[in-house]
Amino acid sequence: MKLVVANLFRLAALALLLILLFRTEWLSFLLTPLTSNNAPAVYTQNSLASLAVGHLQLVIGSIVCSAVLAVVGGIFVTRPSGADFLPLSRAIANAGQTFPPVAVLALAVPATGFGAMPTLIALFLYGLLPIFENTVAGLKQVSPQVLDAADGMGMSATQRLLRVELPLALPLILEGLKVATVINIGTATIGSTVAAKGLGEVIIAGLISDNTAFILQGGLIVGLMAVLIYDAMGLVEAAITRRIGLRPA
Repeated sequence: MKLVVANLFRLAALALLLILLFRTEWLSFLLTPLTSNNAPAVYTQNSLASLAVGHLQLVIGSIVCSAVLAVVGGIFVTRPSGADFLPLSRAIANAGQTFPPVAVLALAVPATGFGAMPTLIALFLYGLLPIFENTVAGLKQVSPQVLDAADGMGMSATQRLLRVELPLALPLILEGLKVATVINIGTATIGSTVAAKGLGEVIIAGLISDNTAFILQGGLIVGLMAVLIYDAMGLVEAAITRRIGLRPA
């Protein structure tokens, strides 16, 4: 029963997202009461589907870069040679999360210009902390007995990392990746303030023109994308962990 309800929710959310992206006019009867002074109820200055694609490109590009650095950094600080760097690495990752993205944009624009690059830098910094912390936690929770068994089998340090530690830490790493992705989907809306292509354009247009219908369109699309992508990543995570034997089939 729970599976049926979950699948129905997924289908309903996906259907609403597709309508908002491609047939928003179907919802104009609901959006019109949110406008005033005969303002348009449906955002038509740019294709919503095109803005969504640009939005996701920003998120994917930043998350890939964050994941590479955070996982490599997490591996490094959990090795004996890098353990002393854990407090510094953690402080850097925390600074990236706590530094306001608007401030990052303000500092990055003079150096990189307007467009996608300042937004990618802000999102990259925002994505570091969840992935880094989950990588460290996942690697540290591997049982010493398992590590001793791997050493007893004659594995080198690299073999033990790739065949034992990373597979066992994978669920936590993937969870950090999911959290970082959802955070960045929402945060990427600020990119439109520096001319990055994304759904923030719709929300900002609504704020400037006092058009609640535009704000609702942009917010709903971003929210639905975050929910559906998080759910899809959860299904992928479950499939991977089942495949490597960390979860019963």
